[in-house]
Amino acid sequence: MTKFRAGEAGFSRNFLCGVAAAALIVPGAAYAQDTDPGEEEAAPTGNTIVVTATKREQTLQEIPVAVSVTSAETLERDVIRDIRDLQTVVPSLSVGQRQSSANTGFFIRGFGNGANNVGIEPSVGVFIDGVFRSRTASSISDLPAVQRVEVLRGPQSTLFGKNASAGVISVVTEEPQFDFGGNAEFTYGNYDQVVARAYATGPLSDMVAVSIAGGINSRQGFFEDRNTGSFSNNRDRWFARGQLLVDNGTNLRVRLIADYDSIDEICCAAVNAQSGPSTAAILGVGGQVTDPNDPFADIVFNNFDSTNDIVNHGVSAQIDYEVGDWTLTSITASRTTESLTFQDSDFSSADLIFPNSQDLEIDTFTQEFRITGSIADRVDVLLGAFYINEDVTSDQQLLYGADFRNYANLLVGNLSSGAFVLTPSPLFPTAVPLEQVFSASFGQNFVGTFFNQGQGFTENYTLDSEAYSLFGQVDFEIVDGLVLTLGGNYTDDSKEFTQNAVSTDVFSSINFNAPQLAPFRGQVLGQGFVSQAVGTVLGLGRGATAAEVAAFAGSSAANFAAFQQIQVQAGQFAAANVNNPLANPLNPLRALQFLPPFLNVPNSVEDGTTNDSNFSYTARLAYDVTPDVNIYLSYATGFKASSINLSRDARPSLADRTAIINAGLAQPNQTYGSRFAGPEESTVMEAGIKANYDFASINLTVFDQEIEGFQTNIFTGSGFVLANAGSQSTFGVELETQWFPADGLTLNAAVTYLDPTFDSFIQSAQGDISGTRPSGIAEYTVIVGAQYEGELPNGRLIPRVNYLWSTEYQLVEGLPAFAVRAPDGTIANGQPAIDAGLPFTARQSNLTASLTYEHNSGVALQLWGRNLLDHRDLGTVFDSPAQPLSVSGYPNDPRTYGATLRFNW
Repeated sequence: MTKFRAGEAGFSRNFLCGVAAAALIVPGAAYAQDTDPGEEEAAPTGNTIVVTATKREQTLQEIPVAVSVTSAETLERDVIRDIRDLQTVVPSLSVGQRQSSANTGFFIRGFGNGANNVGIEPSVGVFIDGVFRSRTASSISDLPAVQRVEVLRGPQSTLFGKNASAGVISVVTEEPQFDFGGNAEFTYGNYDQVVARAYATGPLSDMVAVSIAGGINSRQGFFEDRNTGSFSNNRDRWFARGQLLVDNGTNLRVRLIADYDSIDEICCAAVNAQSGPSTAAILGVGGQVTDPNDPFADIVFNNFDSTNDIVNHGVSAQIDYEVGDWTLTSITASRTTESLTFQDSDFSSADLIFPNSQDLEIDTFTQEFRITGSIADRVDVLLGAFYINEDVTSDQQLLYGADFRNYANLLVGNLSSGAFVLTPSPLFPTAVPLEQVFSASFGQNFVGTFFNQGQGFTENYTLDSEAYSLFGQVDFEIVDGLVLTLGGNYTDDSKEFTQNAVSTDVFSSINFNAPQLAPFRGQVLGQGFVSQAVGTVLGLGRGATAAEVAAFAGSSAANFAAFQQIQVQAGQFAAANVNNPLANPLNPLRALQFLPPFLNVPNSVEDGTTNDSNFSYTARLAYDVTPDVNIYLSYATGFKASSINLSRDARPSLADRTAIINAGLAQPNQTYGSRFAGPEESTVMEAGIKANYDFASINLTVFDQEIEGFQTNIFTGSGFVLANAGSQSTFGVELETQWFPADGLTLNAAVTYLDPTFDSFIQSAQGDISGTRPSGIAEYTVIVGAQYEGELPNGRLIPRVNYLWSTEYQLVEGLPAFAVRAPDGTIANGQPAIDAGLPFTARQSNLTASLTYEHNSGVALQLWGRNLLDHRDLGTVFDSPAQPLSVSGYPNDPRTYGATLRFNW
């Protein structure tokens, strides 16, 4: 079986497991928690890391939560420029970018869903300086002076007002300083990469400090478009960010942040991973596609560039006010994302689709209030309220291009084995022209109307959501070293959405089961029966041609009598099946009804609203066994409200089918699926041990996590299938270690083991896949690294290496277009879809290295490389749009390297 992955052999599994085993016997740890707003972060001592994930200052060692911290030093020396690069240093995190520069999806412990479908709120919440980012198009390079990135694993509801069912990514940047300082850097790398950034901070008075930053990031694309001459997956972005800090030195701090960033890029390259019968039709109209046997040739074919024009901007204000032992915090934020994208969704040089476009705007307002403090030195309290209001507007188009009609005519001939065409074609001289047949049957002129340029789908979607949460947590030290934590979160979430789409695709509006077509269906069924029967008598192993049938009937009196009997049987067969949807001879052509009429929302059956509420809670017991070792045991729940399918694949629920038919709302070729996915509720039981010594640290976590109603989002190439899995669970083990065997030398290792299962998923895009392993989740993920700081007379020389490796995993659970479907769209047999996805696998293998010289003057020169082994994989695969039984995929980035010059003052 062909496996779609490529690259070097890498480290052997036995070697990596040996590294993990060795790490287990070395005391070491790295976990995190947050500092109180308004307090200066204490300087780390030794291998102590101070973080702020729990809204108050604690060390990584103290916090009884599964959390990984990536420091500013690691971000710099591992050249982590995009937030998706975090997965190379956090083994339980997976990050992917798909069909546009605006879409980044996060997965923690295998749980998560993409931001690619704009109606979906992520299961992994992203917070930047305490502000929730509902959609993530920004990169870490847009955030100057990042202090650290904290990744909290498992549901987070009692510390973050915005409930996150799978985990949280919290990015913390440096506040303005009351001492003058700053930094500047310039990078040049292969693919003509240029990155320039500058940051400056200082006081305006004794009580006011400011900082300002800006930068650009440009690079040639990785993939040459052999048709347009452009390069896809390039970089062309810039940002500006300013902050103001007011600190009266006693009890009041105010932090204001304003930011603006812009992206104008060609993205994202997709290659042909498997050719189907449609590929010949593309070639037949003069188009080109990439070679599926060489998916990593770094070339693509498009007839126009897939452009992304994205703007993010926002303001936030954080106010911290101390009253005795208590701190009152308010965080107010308003953000806007505007995205205009044009995509060549057929991923070929033929003009099949022009364009697939989206004009998107997301306006978000958030408000959080918190009060934190202590009672009698034994009780720490956090109480809070959170509010979010978000408006989403999306206008989309998917229209047929100039080549689509000729392409569809060839495809009809291929799919029907030459029996039908849309319009007469010399390639299929005996084929029946369907435009003429349908015209005669329906009494309407269809000649010349199918798949014309400009036909397609015009769409408008809106989503107005409003939610509030009341949350809190209490830590009670029962006796010295033994802490009981109890927390809760009540969330109420309401959404109102509209889905309005108009299909002008004439062919997709034809009902193949219509009574007007019964005579034609009967004729074709009878002819097909005769062809097969004569072919059987002649031992042809196939149906007989018209000429062979005529020769057989006239060859002898006996054959003529047999032929007459066959004709009688053919008539009986046709009469019995003329109105049987499963026997309809036009069924193979349903694959070409790409854009059937759409039932808009709201309507008399579907009101276009959802309302969800939930109480989530946390209970945890932590104990300091010694000053260097602590253990904890926790049980926590999480929640995510309903997500809305804002795509052309949104369909009414099968449960509403009868009501829709009775109300006279059913459209021609009406199929059923989902408009939205209901809430998901997560539960995790977790036990951990942490040890921290001067020479090493270790964190070990064992967990069992389950999400009921997990929201799955399957990309179909032009839309999404959004559905709830009944239940997805994962048993896992996470290990993170650091070791300091000699002065200046740091070794690190991390291992994650995940054993996920769809406990119940009956109505997936492939049918019932209960009991199977979810895609995209490796059994083992391993990170090993080393860094040495060598002292020189006027500075330091710092070599660093980091390697990410994983076992092989499936890219998809299946490919929905390969499923055998009934005429109403329901899945009759999903096994072909599952089988079609089996050849597509991947694994992680990413070697990063850098060599940095830091001069005492503040000047530093760094040579670096990412994916140095040039390991190539497909990030995901999907059914090629408008190309039945073809498969497309997104390849990962090739090797990159360069040099960076920095100056700190």
